[in-house]
Amino acid sequence: MMRRLLAVWHARNLEFLRDRGALFFTLILPLSIIIGMAIIFGGPPRPLFKVGVLSAHRAAAAPPALRQSRASNQPPGRGSCPPGRCAADAFLRERYVQFIRVASRREGLMDVRRQRIDMLFAPGDPPRYWVNTDSPKGYIIQRLLLAADPHARRVQVRGKAVRYIDWLFPGILAMNLMFSCLFGVGYIVLRYRQSGFLKRLHATPLTAFEFLGAQVLSRLSITVFITAALYIGVGTLIGFHDSGSVLLLLLLAVLGSLSMIALGLTISARFSSEELVNGLLNLLTWPMMLLSGVWFSLAGAPKWVQRVADALPLTQLLHAARAVMLYGAGFGQIAPSLIYLSVITLVFLVIGAWSFRWRI
Repeated sequence: MMRRLLAVWHARNLEFLRDRGALFFTLILPLSIIIGMAIIFGGPPRPLFKVGVLSAHRAAAAPPALRQSRASNQPPGRGSCPPGRCAADAFLRERYVQFIRVASRREGLMDVRRQRIDMLFAPGDPPRYWVNTDSPKGYIIQRLLLAADPHARRVQVRGKAVRYIDWLFPGILAMNLMFSCLFGVGYIVLRYRQSGFLKRLHATPLTAFEFLGAQVLSRLSITVFITAALYIGVGTLIGFHDSGSVLLLLLLAVLGSLSMIALGLTISARFSSEELVNGLLNLLTWPMMLLSGVWFSLAGAPKWVQRVADALPLTQLLHAARAVMLYGAGFGQIAPSLIYLSVITLVFLVIGAWSFRWRI
């Protein structure tokens, strides 16, 4: 019995080692994720708070205190600023606070409402600030500011405050949609190919376009139904902030699902190795889950990280969904995201249909 067991064990090991794609992703995927996260989130201790600082002129240089706060965490020396500016400069040099240049007040207020930043600060005499009253971090950073300058004037942010659960809920729905589409389509087509079911279908009058179209429509209907059920169920049981159009959200769900389905079909259209397909799908889902803003905002992250994140379909879906649900954005405001999702859907569907094969 032991000899038979060892023979099968040896054969399976050889099978895995000969699958170069699976071996590559088994070794490289976790290593690349660790290195990538170390580059993005490594370095010195990350700040606990994010404060947007308004600049009087867009092309003007950052205030001296803002430049020094980025370069050093040391408190300012006395006599280093003119009267009336010391308090503001002291706040701008607070430790563990990341100060981000904001070009316009409108942009800054939107970031405060979205909780992408904890406070919007305008230096002056007296300084002004905007803060989300329902944000725990906003409350603490407000206390730090008032401790440095009790005369700082708070300006009321109009509109209903957005709770963290309101901000998080669209991300959970989008992430669930991503996993359902990518793995639901990728593994199904792979299983059909491994079992020989595709080979038998190839002997029928069914074309590749008809087969792929059926897979797309099936996964699309299932995903949209589940997303709608979660949307209604959570809204009934818990409640969440939603000030946008339900039809726009439905359109986003359809386009977002189609883009993920097309991406999943592209991965599974040609490959027959389960380990390789699993590695490719994880290589797609992990960056989208971490960089698309599902759990936290990337405001203040390096610009190249934000550009990579903007190229991900989940980022476009999530930004548009939050804009509609939280701030009542209309069709024109989310049109760039809709166009982007439509284009990548067509591109991946064409690539998937072109590279599709019936046999192993």
